[in-house]
Amino acid sequence: MQIDLNGEGIATGAGTLAELLCERCFDADSVATALDGVFVPRPLRAVTPLHPGARVEVLSPMQGG
Repeated sequence: MQIDLNGEGIATGAGTLAELLCERCFDADSVATALDGVFVPRPLRAVTPLHPGARVEVLSPMQGG
């Protein structure tokens, strides 16, 4: 299916947000995620289904001041 990942259109075979993170080699323990503009907590990623046209944001924490 086609989705939008961090502003870029991609094709994925992932069915859930957790599968997408694994497929794209993100460190799931150190990123924040949102689906269609709504924050998805880490425990819910495995049960959060993706859909064609989904807008997924994966953000890494930044340090500094």
